[in-house]
Amino acid sequence: MRYASVTDRLSGLAGAKWALHARARAMKAAGEDIIELTIGEPDVPTPSRFIEAAARSMSAGRTGYSNGRGEPGVVAALAARYTARRGRAIAPDQIMCLPGTQTVLYAVLRALVEAGDEVLIGDPMYATYEGLIAQTGATAVPVPLKPEHGFRMQAADVAARITPRSRVLFLNSPHNPTGAVLRPADIRALGDLARAHDLWILADEVYEDLVFPNVPFASPLDVPELAGRTIVASSISKSHAAPGFRSGWCVGPAEFCARLLPLSETMLFGSQPFIADLTELAVSEPSPVADSMADRFARRAGIIARALDGVGGLRVHRPEAGMFALVDVRATGLSGEDFAASLLDRQKVAVMPGESFGAGLSGWLRLSLTQPDDRTVEAANRIAVHAASILGNAA
Repeated sequence: MRYASVTDRLSGLAGAKWALHARARAMKAAGEDIIELTIGEPDVPTPSRFIEAAARSMSAGRTGYSNGRGEPGVVAALAARYTARRGRAIAPDQIMCLPGTQTVLYAVLRALVEAGDEVLIGDPMYATYEGLIAQTGATAVPVPLKPEHGFRMQAADVAARITPRSRVLFLNSPHNPTGAVLRPADIRALGDLARAHDLWILADEVYEDLVFPNVPFASPLDVPELAGRTIVASSISKSHAAPGFRSGWCVGPAEFCARLLPLSETMLFGSQPFIADLTELAVSEPSPVADSMADRFARRAGIIARALDGVGGLRVHRPEAGMFALVDVRATGLSGEDFAASLLDRQKVAVMPGESFGAGLSGWLRLSLTQPDDRTVEAANRIAVHAASILGNAA
């Protein structure tokens, strides 16, 4: 039988990168005591007031078809939220609602690029980004995010990779997996490049509300000169501990949103009204869980750094936001994949190999910060023991 070429382009991407996580879950289901530091799921349940809001909405009959752009209430609430946060007017016709950031990014990229185009994107990158770009037929052009620059994208590194086929500069700040946060100066320098080469700026800002204390957040939406070429994607999954509700959106120029609407309606003709009502409530006020999550994640990053940085040649990159810390295990002589696989087998700790996030993290591990402090301490101690055993065997 024949298949569309997109299935070949996506072969080996996305799901295959989570093989170790799936194996850890199977071991846990079989009764093994696994400390799971793999995925970035909030460490608290969805606040009951949001669940109750969705239930009230369903009971009130809000279970029919929805507006393709998004229910008027949530669109208006998002416009007000971004107007207040960005210091300039954002109108409802600049908002599009879709089920989760992943779907938003899929649709936005589909609307911006196609075969023959190039998307400039930081390496390392979130595991699904490569597939999101490949599904369009466009080519991902990795831009190295270097530890010596705090893994923040540098304009000079982007400029060296721009070609006549470049169409989109794909940003992720706060960044997954590194936890880096772009500064206003970074964004202005990158924005100058985008203007000079007529590039769209697509920014995944899903971790905006999980920036650690005393770290400033900046967005290309802050810069009026970039308004006509910037699209921001986000959701309530991380900020409001509501990943299962799949409620996301994008903010961009009104003309772009008008062009995106028919495309989005071929995918899903409107999200569920009761989820829109939940989201309207969520984005109309400060998150009741984001600040406390950010504090805990920052504290656990410190726990990992104190336990592992400099131990057996390991190095820890401390994040500025988000749910993850990075550990450089190259001193052991193992790849991230081999270290992570043997760590799971011997110490029952599940982490993500850096190779799942691009060549830029070969020989690294990504550790989730979502386990309780005592389990985080225990996991870090087991990682140290494992590194020592590897180095001892090599001696």
